Amino acid sequence: MKFSLSFLSMLSWFTMVGQTQVYDNTNYDDKIATVILQKNITIYDPLPILTLNSSETLKLSFDMLEAQNEFLNYSFVHCDRNWQPSNLQAMDYVNGNTMGEITNYKFSTNTYQTYTHYSLNFPTTDMEITKSGNYILKIYRNFDEEDVLLTRRFMVVDPQTKVTATIKSATNPEYRFTHQEVDFTVNYQGFTIPNPFNDVSVTILQNNSWNNSIQHLKPLFVNGNELSFNYENENILPGTNEFRFFDIRSLRFYSNNVVKKYTDSLQNAVLRPEESKAHLNYVRWLDYNGKRDIFNSDGMNLVEDGDYAKIHFYFKSNDLSDLGEVYLYGEFTDWQLQEQYKMDYFPDYSMYGCSVLLKQSYYNYHIVLKDKNGDIDYTFTEGNHQETENDYTILVYHKNVFYGYDEIIGVLHRNSNTLNK
Repeated sequence: MKFSLSFLSMLSWFTMVGQTQVYDNTNYDDKIATVILQKNITIYDPLPILTLNSSETLKLSFDMLEAQNEFLNYSFVHCDRNWQPSNLQAMDYVNGNTMGEITNYKFSTNTYQTYTHYSLNFPTTDMEITKSGNYILKIYRNFDEEDVLLTRRFMVVDPQTKVTATIKSATNPEYRFTHQEVDFTVNYQGFTIPNPFNDVSVTILQNNSWNNSIQHLKPLFVNGNELSFNYENENILPGTNEFRFFDIRSLRFYSNNVVKKYTDSLQNAVLRPEESKAHLNYVRWLDYNGKRDIFNSDGMNLVEDGDYAKIHFYFKSNDLSDLGEVYLYGEFTDWQLQEQYKMDYFPDYSMYGCSVLLKQSYYNYHIVLKDKNGDIDYTFTEGNHQETENDYTILVYHKNVFYGYDEIIGVLHRNSNTLNK
């Protein structure tokens, strides 16, 4: 099974070589686990975004589930607003070296699951980024850019605009109690945009998820140097619900929503069976909007010191196969509907189940339905509420006509708690 997953991932990569490729957060080797890319490895970090010409850095952290180190390289790929490679050459957006090495690694100790932990801080002084826009961090073996291990998205912003936003319940009566509306303006005073309707587009992300993001949003009005995006339908997203959670920071002692722990060849944790929240009233509680907090409370508080455990998820439900397929969803799934996180239905128990190998952490997640069109549907598993607390990121893209690439000229992080202010 492991071989087939790895083979299919690599086949997917090779079939894209020489073709127009849409880059995503993807692991091309099934031994890769717990990939995190943030400014600081904390649960509160927003999207991995750097400010152009600043001293800011990002940190990549991941594990290879084997007890040996490999010679790994990395490079950057500049992309357009659609995450396809731009027309720029590496020397156009990188000052210095165009390829780097990952030299920071550490072997796991006293763990049932052996692994090698790798980390990388970038950009460095000898590999500086000189253009704003969408970027892919590509990790590969032995100088071979076709032997790819993983790719991760990050952004570089050149802050030429001021973005202000209001998040509220949807204006459209049909969605008033289930969706959130993101109204905002972009002020570009001091920056030249000859044709805002053609050259500017905006992406809105909810809780760092590209899967259900709003993209290619154009200004509704232009008033002097201010662009208005005060729509009623084009800028709404389902409110969803507060995230479910479980705690495996300790594999020795009792922890929240874990009903059983045992050890065979690996550590195991059985979670409390979950139920649909679709028909329940909204209840607010503190969550981390789908993120995870990598923490080992059985030993030292270091990412590389934690063990892995096979986590057994259960979801009490009727068979929903007529509507679609049921998946686990959150930061630990890379905000994607991946096959390894698909839940199988067991009719004798009227229950869905799934077992996944995860590192010690505090986890947030949703249970979602992938409908017949391949879209995410919360209606039958989590429910949608306009009161839900969500994080939003607004990215303002501008077509640089002179150099022919998409640059990011504005960004805003905003929380929907403004609903109650």
